[in-house]
Amino acid sequence: MDVIDWLLDPAESDPAIRWQVMRELLDRPEAEWSAERTKVETDGWGARLLALEDEDGQWAGGAHFPHDYIWDGPEEGQPWTSTSHSLTQLRGFGLDPTSESARRAVRLIGENCRWEYAAEPYWEGEVEPCINGMTVANGSYFGVDVSAIVDRLLGERLDDGGWNCEAEAGSIRTSFDTTINVLEGLQQYERATGETAEVTEARRTAEEFLLERQLFLRLTTGEPADDDFLLLRNPSRWQYDVLRALDYFRRTGAAPDPRMRAAIDHVGAKRGSDGRWLLDKNPKGRIWFDVDDGPGLPSRWVTLRAMRVLRWAGAE
Repeated sequence: MDVIDWLLDPAESDPAIRWQVMRELLDRPEAEWSAERTKVETDGWGARLLALEDEDGQWAGGAHFPHDYIWDGPEEGQPWTSTSHSLTQLRGFGLDPTSESARRAVRLIGENCRWEYAAEPYWEGEVEPCINGMTVANGSYFGVDVSAIVDRLLGERLDDGGWNCEAEAGSIRTSFDTTINVLEGLQQYERATGETAEVTEARRTAEEFLLERQLFLRLTTGEPADDDFLLLRNPSRWQYDVLRALDYFRRTGAAPDPRMRAAIDHVGAKRGSDGRWLLDKNPKGRIWFDVDDGPGLPSRWVTLRAMRVLRWAGAE
């Protein structure tokens, strides 16, 4: 089967995949891909995740962790069923932010959801920049005013350009993981509200941190900062990898920087002989349901994201 046909397969694929293929790989007219996008609310993964929403608008009864999560308990990995991660997944699916389901969830979350850290109202954010970056991305996408969280993030930028959730514990070095979450949030915020000098400058310094390191290397040794950065995963959750970084830069609309070449070549080299990409890894932990067949198997999500990155880079 042709890779595009596989991505669009009406029996095995999903509206969340199909509308993005139509828009980003096939350049279909907006009327076509937007009609497919509306199905995210009513069919497939999007509808399934919306059906799992609590009556009060939360998922799993918690902001970033399920209400029944036992800290330091026996559960393997971080659970991914809470409100934050469910909203992030719906954003990735492309749920229309003006849809009835989205508007209802946003309103009820604002009324009922409180962060585990100090019971702060959900749309006011909490203390970790990684979580706040995610909240800015989701809030901006779904039409919430998250400017107060943005102001906080702008004041937490480290001297070397980015952010680190361990800064309050004394870290002065930028974290790849934290920074990509904040960058995605600020990018979505500027899309929703327009560019500002302060946000644009913060993004620029954080982007430069990643570019100086060719998206995955240590400056001191030229070796990978973390071998996991070269693994292609889905969903990304809070974790960094080169495909996630490239997809962020693709969304800026700027041409690829030459310093991305090694990362682009790495993604291209992972394409299989059948034109598809395998899922290298997905984060351990409780989930609602799988959107891939598992590590080591072809992944529609990784294939879609890799193809659109290579297309943008002129390396199809």
